[in-house]
Amino acid sequence: MKKFAVAAALLSAVVAVPAMAADGGEIRAEVRGGYVTGSGLDDATLGAAVGYDFDLGSTTFAGAEIAGDKVLKNGFDVQFSAGGRVGAKVGTAGKAYVTGGYTFSDIDDPYAGVGYQHRLGANTYAKVEYRHQFIGNFSDFDTFAAGIGVAF
Repeated sequence: MKKFAVAAALLSAVVAVPAMAADGGEIRAEVRGGYVTGSGLDDATLGAAVGYDFDLGSTTFAGAEIAGDKVLKNGFDVQFSAGGRVGAKVGTAGKAYVTGGYTFSDIDDPYAGVGYQHRLGANTYAKVEYRHQFIGNFSDFDTFAAGIGVAF
């Protein structure tokens, strides 16, 4: 029941964030791929995410995100996650951030990580991200991912 309460709260935050956003907020949609390792697992991942970032001033931002990622190996379900990020704007095109949230499906546990996103054009961006998955009854996992997306 606790997992569903956390998921509902995070999903509510994702929906509510655009209403709180100041001018300069943006909706994001991306595809990403990467590599997950830990507890005897070493495999590729592929996923997609949508989120919303809003400005906290000229140098900082915060955002929320929901995603689905699949370990590209038989027997694994799509792993859904809901979380947030907060960070600093780097120059006119970059965003460095810390992220955290909760995953649901094969593994129902929290994660924390860091990332960097860089605007490539008017509406496109690329990003890299590292996440550490805190697994309660197994060894922890580490995920290294890169993605490309559009921002509106």
